[in-house]
Amino acid sequence: MSVKPHFETVKSFADVPVTDNGIETYSFLEASDGLVEMFDLFSSGVFGFVQTDLRSNINGVRGRYEARKDNSGTLEALVSSEFQEEGSSRYATACLVRLTRGLALTYKALQHMQSDRSLSLHVCFKRSYDEVLRHHHSFVIRSVVSVAIRAVPYRRDFYERLAQGASAEKLDEDLAKWLAGLDIIVRRITEFLEQGGYGRV
Repeated sequence: MSVKPHFETVKSFADVPVTDNGIETYSFLEASDGLVEMFDLFSSGVFGFVQTDLRSNINGVRGRYEARKDNSGTLEALVSSEFQEEGSSRYATACLVRLTRGLALTYKALQHMQSDRSLSLHVCFKRSYDEVLRHHHSFVIRSVVSVAIRAVPYRRDFYERLAQGASAEKLDEDLAKWLAGLDIIVRRITEFLEQGGYGRV
């Protein structure tokens, strides 16, 4: 039985509804779950700590969504309603800030991978980490991340795991669409959070 290409098995960020009212929470969480699954393709568990962090933050946002669906149809509504609650810990908002950082890390790494075909995958992730997360981490965490990044697979192997037998053209098309959707969402969430004083990505 053949295995479908990764991007045919998960919700694409390109298919997450984004309107004047905001980013649809349910679809966003579904697409974020697919992002976590992508790290399984690294197989060795080298990015296990990234997956754990992403899952924890997805669950934090999802917990708020499930508890307050009437006020959480969009991410913007979810955050706004949480801030309006007296005595709220604002846990979901903090999770969304950290989750957005993880999404930005992945977006930039794969963008580097696509824009410069000569770069090894670990260089792509190293550049992305330095741009997005390094300044948020302590020396100890930076050291752990550095070791993990050096252990990522060869880009050829990663491409093959994403494609699962599909053509390179098909993979490039699906990945470009996925990245374009993710870029729109990361930019919009970041702007909303920072301009509203909810948190800095």
